[in-house]
Amino acid sequence: MSRPIINEEECSACGICVDACSESVIEIVGDQAEAVRDEDCTACAACMEECPMGAIEEIEED
Repeated sequence: MSRPIINEEECSACGICVDACSESVIEIVGDQAEAVRDEDCTACAACMEECPMGAIEEIEED
C-alpha cells in the first residue's frame, strides 16, 4: 500500500494536487494540502507529477 507524504515546508496550498487526484485522497486543510484518505491512494503518482513545488512523495507501506 502506498500513501502520499506532503512536505509542509514546501507545500504552497495551490490545490493542483487536489485536482490531480482521481480518488479524492488529498484536500486543502487550512493552509496546506493533506492526505485525508490515504487508504484510498492507488499510487498513480498524479499528485507528485503535478505538484509544482515538488512537495509530494509516495511511500510504500505494508
